[in-house]
This record gives sequence, C-alpha cells and structure tokens, in this order.
Amino acid sequence: MSAQKVTLDVLGMTCAACSARVEKALSKIDGVINASVNLLQQKASVEYESEKVNIEDLVKTIEKTGYQVPMDQRVLLIEGMTCAACSSRVEKVLSRMDGVIKASVNLSTNKALVQFYSGSLEDEALVKAVEKAGYGAQIEQERDIDREKKLREKEIKSLKTSFIISLIFTIPLFSAMFFHMAGIHNILTNGYFQLLLATPVQFIIGSRFYKGAYKSLRGGGANMDVLVAMGTSAAYFYSIYNLLVGVNEYYFEASAVIITLILLGKTFEAIAKGRTSEAIKKLMGLQPKTARVIKDGLEMDIPIEEVQIGDIIVVRPGEKIPVDGVITEGNSSIDESMITGESIPVDKTIGHEVIGATINKFGSFKFKATKVGKDTVLSQIVKLVEEAQGSKAPVQRLADKISGVFVPVVIVIALATFFIYYLVFREFNTGLINAVAVLVIACPCALGLATPTAIMVGTGKGAENGILFKSGEHLERAHEMDTIVFDKTGTITKGEPEVTDIIPYNSMEEKELLRITAIVEKTSEHPLGQAIVKKAENDKLNLTEPEEFEAIPGKGIKAIFEGKIVRVGNRRLMEEANIDIESTEKDLTRLEEEGKTAMLVALDERVAGIIAVADSIKDSSKAAIEKLIQMGLDVYMITGDNKRTANAIGKQVGIKNVLAEVLPENKAEVVESIKAKGKKVGMVGDGINDAPALVAADVGFAIGTGTDVAIEAADVTLMRGDLMSIVTAIRLSHKTMRTIKQNLFWAFFYNSIGIPFAALGFLNPMIAGAAMAFSSVSVVTNSLRLRKFK
Repeated sequence: MSAQKVTLDVLGMTCAACSARVEKALSKIDGVINASVNLLQQKASVEYESEKVNIEDLVKTIEKTGYQVPMDQRVLLIEGMTCAACSSRVEKVLSRMDGVIKASVNLSTNKALVQFYSGSLEDEALVKAVEKAGYGAQIEQERDIDREKKLREKEIKSLKTSFIISLIFTIPLFSAMFFHMAGIHNILTNGYFQLLLATPVQFIIGSRFYKGAYKSLRGGGANMDVLVAMGTSAAYFYSIYNLLVGVNEYYFEASAVIITLILLGKTFEAIAKGRTSEAIKKLMGLQPKTARVIKDGLEMDIPIEEVQIGDIIVVRPGEKIPVDGVITEGNSSIDESMITGESIPVDKTIGHEVIGATINKFGSFKFKATKVGKDTVLSQIVKLVEEAQGSKAPVQRLADKISGVFVPVVIVIALATFFIYYLVFREFNTGLINAVAVLVIACPCALGLATPTAIMVGTGKGAENGILFKSGEHLERAHEMDTIVFDKTGTITKGEPEVTDIIPYNSMEEKELLRITAIVEKTSEHPLGQAIVKKAENDKLNLTEPEEFEAIPGKGIKAIFEGKIVRVGNRRLMEEANIDIESTEKDLTRLEEEGKTAMLVALDERVAGIIAVADSIKDSSKAAIEKLIQMGLDVYMITGDNKRTANAIGKQVGIKNVLAEVLPENKAEVVESIKAKGKKVGMVGDGINDAPALVAADVGFAIGTGTDVAIEAADVTLMRGDLMSIVTAIRLSHKTMRTIKQNLFWAFFYNSIGIPFAALGFLNPMIAGAAMAFSSVSVVTNSLRLRKFK
C-alpha cells in the first residue's frame, strides 16, 4: 500500500458546516485514509492510497459538494531538448503527474507550461520529474529579457565555437576523400592520420550528442541525439575496424562532416529561434527601467521593480510613464499609441488614468501608482502574448503523435536496411552506409518546430498590431470562421449617442420635455439615457431627483416625478400601459428610417413627445465590413433597436443580415442558433456587456481601447477600437495557418521522401546530414517570413 499526502486549496467555504461537509465527502471515498479540512486556511489535507484513488477523484468530490479547487500554473525552463521527440517526452512525463491538468512543452522557447490543481504539487516535484526524464529544469521567475538574451547569446557562441573547431578538423578529412578517389596517396589518406582528426570531432565536439542520447535513453525515450550518435558512431567504429584489419576503406569523413553540418544547422536554428520572440522583446523594451519617486519630500530615481502602490511619481515632458496610475497634480498630453493605436496624444488632467510605458508629450505631472509589476496593462499584454506563444494549436496534435514514436521507428528502419543488404545482398559496407544515411537524414526537429515557431511569430505580430490572441487554438479557429456577428453599440458605432431631435406633443414645451425626461433618466445607466442627461446639462436645465424609478430591460424606464407617472421607452412599453401612440407613428417612422433611436415620453397616460438619439458610426466600420464581405464572410449585426432603425444602420455600413430587437440576455441564444446551421461564428462585442455571446461564439473578439479592454473576456482582444483590426486578425490567422501547413508539409514530405531514398542507397550519409541540418532551419526561416506581415 502506497500512502500519499496532498493539501489542496478549496474556494467557497464560508462556515464550519462547509468545511465539515467537504471533510465528510472526502472521508467517504474508498482509498482515503484520512481527510482534514481547515476553514481558516481554506485547505483540505488528504492522506490516500494512490492505487485506489488519485487527486482528480478528490477534486471531483470537492466540486460535487459545491466548492472549487482553483488551478495554478508554473512555467519551467527546460534544458537539453534538441528535437520534437524530447519535447514530446517531457510533455508526456509532466502530463502523467498526479494533479496535473495540462502540460504543454514548446520546443522553440524551451519552456513548459504546467497547469495543476492548486496545492497538489510542489515546484520541486515538477523539476524532479523533468530531471528524471533526462533533462534539466528550473522554475521561471519574473521574466528577465536581458538574462534570456545572455543565455541565447551564450548558446549561439558555444555552437559557433564548436562548429569552427569541428570544421578545422573536418576539412582535411573531406579533402582526403577526393585524393582517395583520384588514387593519390598522401598523409591525408593515411588511416591513422584520419583517426587522429576524426576522434576529437566524434567525442569532444560530438559529446553533446552522446550526452543528449544518454539522458534521453535514461529517461525512457529516444530523440534526435540518439540517431546522430548511432549513425556517426557506426561510421566511426566501422572505419577503426577496417583500419585494424587492413582494409583501406574509411568513413571517418562521413561521421565528421555529419557532426559539423548538424552543428552549423543548429547554429542557424538558434539564431532564427531567437528572432521568433522579437515581439515580446519589443513589448518588454517599452517599459522604462527607472521611476522618479517622491520620498520624504525628495525626488529620487529608483528601479521600476521597487515602485509600490501608492507611490507618487513625477513625469517630465518626453519621458515614459513607468507604471499605471491616476494623475494627482498637473496636466499633459500623452501618446497612448502603443496601447490604442491612436496617434493623436490624449489630454489628461487630475483624476485621469495613465498607462505605464505610454509617452508624456508636453506637460509635467505627478501621479499615484495604482498598478505595479505584473498587474500593469503592459505586463498583462506581455503575459497574454507569452501564454499564446507557449500554447499549442490543434493542428499540432498529429505532429506530436508522430514525434513520440518517430525515433524508434527510424531505428527499426535503419536496422532493417542494414540486415536486408547484409543478409540478402551480402553487402555489409553498403548496408552500413545506407543505415547511417537513414539514421542521419531522419529529422524530428522540423516536425517539432513547424507549428510553435509560426504561432510565436503570428501571435507576436498580432500584439504589434494591437491584436491579442489568447492561444494558438484561437488563432487557428479564427482562420476557420465563415460568419461574423457584430454588436451594434460601441462596436459598429462609437458608443457615444447624442440627442438629435426633440418633438413635443399636446402643448408640451420642448425644454420642459427635455428637462422631465433628463430627470427620470438621471438614475439610468443606459447610454441613451445618459445622452439625454448630457444634453439637458449642456442646456443648463435644472435637474432634480425623481421620487421613484424603475428600469424595464429591453423596453425603457418608469418613474414618478412631481406626482406624475413618467414613462420613457419604446412602443412595447407604451402598448403595455395602453397608451395611444397612433399620432406619433409618422414621426417615429421618419426618425427610425434615418437610423435614429426614437424614445417615446408619456406623462400619466398621455404621450408628451419623442426624443431621438443617434450614435454616429465609426469611420472604419463601412470599409472594414466591405472587406470582410469580400473575404467571403457572412456578416450579421445584432442590436436591441427596432427593425426600422437597425435596418437603416445596417444599410449605412453594408450589412444585410440585421438581427433587431434582441434583448441583451438573448444575444448568446442568437449566436447559438447561427452555429446550429453549421456555421463557424465569430462574435465582436465590447467584452463586458456581450460576455455570454462572446463565450457562445467559436471565436469571441472583445473590442475596446486601453484600460477599458476586458482582457479575460474574449478569445481575441483588440486593443484598438478600429474595426479594421478584425480584418487584420483574420488575415493574420489565414497567413499563420498557411505557414504552419507549409511547414508541416515540408517536414512530412522531407522525412517521407528522405528516409526511403537513404534506405535505397541514393543518398550519401554526408548529404543526408546536410539535408537534416537544414530541414529545421528552413522551417524556422519560413515562419520568420510572417514578420513581414502588414
């Protein structure tokens, strides 16, 4: 019996009855030896038999009782991964750990993202699991771009040095091959001299392959290092055998050239992989290194990491704002283009929010820090981009499956090649050389890099354009979309409605109609109501408070003012109150056909007038919608407006599929009904009011600007209010997916053609080595072409 102990975090317990209930439920599970729940610490400590029960069973039981075990995550920096078989092995090992929900390993960044039940695993356990698999690991602390840059430079320098030394020893060996073919005998063709040159290349320069192979095999897997070590060792030791028995046929140059070419390929690959993360470096580079803080009445420059919430910071003209905060003194114009894409500086004064990394243009001001470190808008953007770059697209699943079995299959093919030639054709030499060629040409690296490199560059390019994809999966889904649904207010329109018409009836004065309506709308939070209040305030009207107020969703409001019942809303509101609105129909129809929202105002049981409000359409809306239609997408607009007003706005922007009179709570149902027709649906909304519809869609786009963006609300967050961002996001998705497909095709095609060619003897091992070395470089280079996307 193997007894294990675990302490899980439990959310939602409010009293002793809650903790008792959780404890009782856990104790009843077969295999649980002891369960103890601490209400104060919000933790459950469980001792259990691992043969009978696992952590997932414990979590399910806690969730069944109505509580929640939160998810935690860690990023591990992995050392020693050389190909897709390595990343596949590490991922498998981490995924099998009790308590792990999901593990994703990215070969291009050498990182693993592990999601697990909070409290179920210690950092040390994750590191040990990776080390047991034959690789090095450490938990990533706060991201340090400078440190990463130094590590990358160190790796490139090491590869370059190894390549140059290897090349110096290999050139004479390679030259000897030509002298041998010409029948010229000199010191270069001497077997012992060749052994002297080949040995340092094989065991000193090539030691990285032997170490990698040993660690991989010790961990129960096989990777590219195993293939290279086997192939080059076979050529090297067979050459020694021939030298000792006096056969004048050596393959020292083959093993040395293979190692040299692979090192060259790895050098290029390391340089190219460094370029895939340029977008993150650019984002991180936006943040200033220091902040000028007032301490004890004195101004002092301190590192940005030491800034605390509540600190008062001084910013002068031309300087970058260090962290997020609120202006307490002074005013200025601030360039927020890095967040909003808006090139015109925004005027800010006392009480206004400022965003870290934006540029102060003119005035000096002081502000109070409200968000520092990982909580700033910039840090949230960087985190989102990092997570997207570390995630996997569904298209990668096939490559992952193949990578897991690739190396053992190649070894079997190589052995089969050797034995067929040796046993059937009695050709030991040919069999060995062809088997070496098979081992050397097989490249799981290209398979492993095909998707992550393109995802990294694609999501990074998106961030540069103010488009934040939450993961590679959503980048792929955006490419599959054939239908897009736009919310009207704040998406197609500016979301800043203005009063356009005031039409009084029954001897009501225009100003009095506006005053009464504004008073009852004062308590409303609806943007249309706010527009009426703003108009009344601009006209300097005296606004008191209503006696009673009630909002009626989807219809309007009802209030009592000066003893009278005041109703402001649409036809449905009036019809339910049996108020005759026949005399207003002509005006209502005219206003609605102009795309305005006409609100009826009634005092007691009589119509007092109409107030019309219009929300101007964004400059980019028409052009963006035209572009989407040209791209072959079905475009819908969804709104709570009546059909006449909705159709008028739809006509202005070129949308034929108009869904009018949809209540906010029904938007998600409408999206589901479009999906039910077999459509792949994208939903574009403001990320807050439209949250259910964004979740219901295949891809949810939250559109907004700056700090207003609900980053967690959607699959894709558009930092700029411009609808052309949607077009850019879809174009980028198509371009990235095309690149991934090209990469995967090349990786599969290369291996499926290369291995048979090598087995049949059409490829010299040196040519095979060169092809293998540059197959992964070609995949990374192809992904880097995405950097030119505009």
